[in-house]
Amino acid sequence: MIDIEKVLLIAILHDEKNEERFYYSLNELKALVDTAEGEVVETIVQKRPSPHRKYYVGEGKLAEIKEIIDEKEIDVVITNEELSGGQSRNLLEQLEVHVIDRSQLILDIFASRARTKEGKLQVELAQYTYMLPRLHGQGTELSRLGGGIGTRGPGETKLETDRRHIQNRMDDIKRRLKQVVNQREQYRGNRRKNRLFQVAVVGYTNAGKSTLFNNLTKSDSLYEDKLFATLDPLSRRMKLPSNVEVLLTDTVGFIQDLPTALIAAFRSTLEEVREADLILHVIDSSAPDREEHENTVYQLLSELEADDIPIITLYNKKDLVNVEDFVPMSHPYFIISALDGADQRTVKTEVEKVMKDSWEYYAGFVPERNATKLAKLKQHTIIEKQDYSEVDHGYYVNGFVDPTHAIMKEIKEFQHDESSNHNRS
Repeated sequence: MIDIEKVLLIAILHDEKNEERFYYSLNELKALVDTAEGEVVETIVQKRPSPHRKYYVGEGKLAEIKEIIDEKEIDVVITNEELSGGQSRNLLEQLEVHVIDRSQLILDIFASRARTKEGKLQVELAQYTYMLPRLHGQGTELSRLGGGIGTRGPGETKLETDRRHIQNRMDDIKRRLKQVVNQREQYRGNRRKNRLFQVAVVGYTNAGKSTLFNNLTKSDSLYEDKLFATLDPLSRRMKLPSNVEVLLTDTVGFIQDLPTALIAAFRSTLEEVREADLILHVIDSSAPDREEHENTVYQLLSELEADDIPIITLYNKKDLVNVEDFVPMSHPYFIISALDGADQRTVKTEVEKVMKDSWEYYAGFVPERNATKLAKLKQHTIIEKQDYSEVDHGYYVNGFVDPTHAIMKEIKEFQHDESSNHNRS
């Protein structure tokens, strides 16, 4: 059985900070601690114009924090903002317990949840990128403190070694990641060649993306009520009402104040979104800070240069809100439950509508003897109508096709054949 670590949160409410956003961010920090298997025992908020340069909190508040640590046997202190190397060392010296900040906590969660080789390498690189400028004195502190929240990933011994060793390790990780990225690009190239329509599922962490993904693809990837349940991107085929298959990709949950080092390290993973023909933006309709969630996702999509891709907005968890009074921020939108079969069908139908809007209409005649051509049309195009003619011994077909797909060559042939047949008649 894992010992649950007792956590004390400390946060500064700056003069210029929006109070509502500040307290939401604090609640989110509590959820992050829960995801990291810790227990928030106490939360200290101090109002001051800006963080104390030396200790983050004022010296009077620091004395109060020391008492709470002794009284409640706190194991870890976590700040709601990034600490400088000096602040981190000074707090550790004064408080004599493990001290980390929000960014380190997020990095730690990613380290514990990465499953693929690429994911693990990216997390390790992000942790080194974050730790390198804060390295002075960290090694001995970490070795003295042992394991627990904030110490997963590279590990204590690696952080005790000199900067040159760490820099060499970072260069090695970058080289290995480059190879993985090249392999991924090759894989993407094959996908583009086969021209499967690509749909990316994005959203704020814990919005219900993986639940929807699993139900749309009938797969059983991990989903749980914790932040960052999905870390490595996962792709599965999804069959639409017309029987055409598209590629659906689940992505890591977005979050406000994501560590810069992590955004950079995960850029290649998040680039899955840039490859998409359509984005399904899943939002927890019951979240108290729903608009902030939406804005965070839009901002990150903009940073990824993916904000010009068509988006369908899905307000999830409709059972937790009053649908009659619900006011959406984004359009077009649908209020759904990822668990509802009818809503899943609605999503698939809407994906199909977007495809028709961007694809080309075709109509033609396929002779009965050419059954393989008809099977190909069913696989790669959206067939609207298929009528068998006993007189002509074949099928009159119309529908929509991706104009860049290889099947266009065959469609042009049977469209030509049809016009030839009309001319002969």
